[in-house]
Amino acid sequence: MGSDRDDAAEAGTVVTPSAEFPPLGDEERAALGRIGERWRGPRRADDLPVDPTLGRHDRHPAPTRFGRLAPIDMFTVAQPDELVATGAADLPGDRAGRAAARLRRALTGPPLSSASVLYERMRKLVALPVLSSDLLSSVAYGPEAMLVVLVLAGSAALGLALPLAAVLVVLMVAVGLSYRQTISAYPHGAGSYIVAGDNLGRTPGLAAAAGLMLDYVLTVAVSVAAGVHAVTSALPGLNSWVVPLGVLVIVLLLAGNLRGVRTAGNIFVLPTYAFVVALVAVLAVGYAKAAARGFAPVPPPSVPAVEGLSLLLVLRAFSSGAVSMTGIEAVSNAVPAFRPTEWRNARTTLGWMIAMLVTLFAGLVGLIHLDGLVPRADETLLSQLGRVTFPSGPWYAILQATTALILLLAANTAFNDFPRLLFFMARDGHAPRRFLHMGDRLAFSNGLVALALTAAVVFVAFGGHTERLIPLYAVGVFLAFTLSQTGMVVHWRRRRGPGWRRRLAVNAVGAALSGLVLLTAAVAKFTEGAWVVVLAVPLLVLLFRRIHTHYARLHRALALHPPPPAPPAEGDELPQQVRHLVVVPVARLNRASLRALAYATSLGRPTLAVHLAPEEAEADRFREQWRAWGDHLRLETIVSPYRSVIGPLAHYLEALHAASPDLTLTVIVPEVVLRRRRYRLLHSRAEQRLRVALRALPGVVVTSVPVHVS
Repeated sequence: MGSDRDDAAEAGTVVTPSAEFPPLGDEERAALGRIGERWRGPRRADDLPVDPTLGRHDRHPAPTRFGRLAPIDMFTVAQPDELVATGAADLPGDRAGRAAARLRRALTGPPLSSASVLYERMRKLVALPVLSSDLLSSVAYGPEAMLVVLVLAGSAALGLALPLAAVLVVLMVAVGLSYRQTISAYPHGAGSYIVAGDNLGRTPGLAAAAGLMLDYVLTVAVSVAAGVHAVTSALPGLNSWVVPLGVLVIVLLLAGNLRGVRTAGNIFVLPTYAFVVALVAVLAVGYAKAAARGFAPVPPPSVPAVEGLSLLLVLRAFSSGAVSMTGIEAVSNAVPAFRPTEWRNARTTLGWMIAMLVTLFAGLVGLIHLDGLVPRADETLLSQLGRVTFPSGPWYAILQATTALILLLAANTAFNDFPRLLFFMARDGHAPRRFLHMGDRLAFSNGLVALALTAAVVFVAFGGHTERLIPLYAVGVFLAFTLSQTGMVVHWRRRRGPGWRRRLAVNAVGAALSGLVLLTAAVAKFTEGAWVVVLAVPLLVLLFRRIHTHYARLHRALALHPPPPAPPAEGDELPQQVRHLVVVPVARLNRASLRALAYATSLGRPTLAVHLAPEEAEADRFREQWRAWGDHLRLETIVSPYRSVIGPLAHYLEALHAASPDLTLTVIVPEVVLRRRRYRLLHSRAEQRLRVALRALPGVVVTSVPVHVS
C-alpha cells in the first residue's frame, strides 16, 4: 500500500498555493539553459538607477498623493534578493477599492498567509459533521423515498422494505469500504475523478467528474429546497417567499465557506451533531417501546394499490432508497483538508460515517416497519415517527428543528468538495486555471462562487420545488460511484499486492450494485427529469476536453525550445528610447516571458525582473530556474503570502517610483493574444488589471508584448 501512496504523491495531487506555478519539465529546463547561453544583456547587479530592495536607502520614501501609506511599509526584506509583501500591499489605492476591501474582510475575515495552509485543515471531530452533513441528512428522506414507490403496489408491498433495506446496507458498506481503499491508494484526494481517470482513461475520469459536479450542484439546490420547505411547513405565511429564502440561504452558505475551511467547519459542527443525537433518541425510545410489546409490528393502514407489484417497481424503490448514499464520496475528495496524517484521518472519518449511516438508515426503516407507518402527502415519515415516539414533551420539536437545520446545511458538503474537484481538474488542464487560485482565507473562492451561482440558478429555475429536483439527483452521483468502483477493480488487477483479490471483490460488488442503481434511475426517471443529467454529462465531458485541448495548444505554443537560427518577427520591434527603468513581471519562465525579457533588454536600458511567489518554496524554485537560465538580469523576488499579485506588484512599483520620482518606469508585461474570443474566459487579464491599478501614478508606463497563439 505504501507504493500506491508514493505514486499518488508523485502525481502532484498535493493542494498548495504554488499549484498556480507548475515547475518546468526536464526538456524545458535543458532548453532554458541553451537559450541562456546565447543571451546577451547587462550582467552587473549595481547598474540600476534605484535600489529594488527598498531597504538600503538612508531616506525612506515618503507617502505620495497616490499612496496614503508609505510604500516602504508594504514590504519587508527577508533576504538580500527577496522581499515579502505585507497584508497592506493588497489594499487598493483608491478610496472605493479600500472600502470594498474592508467590507470583504468584514464578511470573510482578514487574509491568511500561505504559511497557514496547514493550520486551516480540519481535525476528525470537525471534519465528520462538515463532510457528513449531506450523507446523514439524506436519511431524513431516503427511507421515505423508497417506501413512496413501494406503497404504489399497496400496503402489502411495504413488507419488501426490510429486504430492500438489507441490500442497500450491503451497497452502503461495499461503497464505503471501497472509498476507504481509494483513500489509501490515492491519499491526496480527488476521489472518483482521479481513480477513474488513472485506471479507465481520461474520458471515464471526466465523466465521473461531470457526474460529481452535477451532484454537488443538485445537492445544494435540493438541500436548500428541502430545508426551506420544512421552514415554510412550520410557518405557512412564508410560502410566497420560497425562492428568495432559498437564494438567501445559498448566499449565507457561500459567505460562511469563504471564511475558510476551518472557520466554516466550526460554524456547521453543532447542527449535524444535534441531528444525530435527535435521531439516536428517536431510535432508542422507539425500539424500547417495540421491545415492551415483544417487537410485534403494528399493522399498517390499508392502502389501495395503484400499480402492480413488478420487478421494475422494486428496482425503482431500490434506486430511490439509494439517495441515502449521496455524499458518501465526500471524504475521498477532501483528503487534503484533514490534518496530518491526512489519509489516515480521512479513512477513520469515513469509517465513522459509514457506521453512522448504516445504523441510522437501518434503524429508521426497521422502526417505521414496527410502528406500521406509511407515507402521507401532508407529513413526512420522520415527522410521523417523531409524533409516535414522543407524543408529548419537547423532543418532537427538537427533532423537527434539527432536521430542518441539517437539510439546509447539508449543502455545505458540496461547498467543501466542488471547489476541490475543480482544483484537481484545473491542475490537469480540464477546467479554467483560475480555479487553482486560493483566496484570502485559503479557500478556493472562485470554485465556491461558481457553485453558489450555478446552484442558485438551478434553484430559481425549478422554483425551489424539491419534488422537481429529486429525479435529477441519483444519476450523476451513481455514475461517479460506478466508474470509481470499476476503476478500483482495474487498479487491484494491475497492482496485485497482498490481499488484492479480497479488495477487488469488494470493489466489484460495489461496482455492480452502483451500476444497477445507475441504470434503474436513468431508465425509470428518464421522463421525470433524469434526461437532463443524461444529456448534461456528455456535454460537460466535451467541454472539459475542449478546454484541455486549448491549454495543451497554448502550452505547446509557449513551451521552451532551443533557439532558432533567426529571431522571430515579433522580437524585432523597438519603441523610442527614453530614460527609464524597465521592469518585467515574470510569473513563470516560458516563451512569452522570455520574449518580454528579450524585448526589455533590447531597449538598452537598465532592466529588472520581478517575480511574485505565494510562498517561500516557490520563490526558491523560481530562483533556481532563473540561475539555470543564466541569471542574465537582476531578479527581485517578492513573496506574497496572501497570494495576491496585482496589489503587491502595484505597491512595489509605487515604492520604486517614490524612491526616484524623476525616473520613468516602463513595465513590460507578456500578453497571450488568442484569436478566438471564446477562450478568453479561460485566462486572467493580468495586464489590464495592472494597468488599471497604475493608472493614477505618473511616470509609469505599462507595455504589453503580444504573443500570438492560433
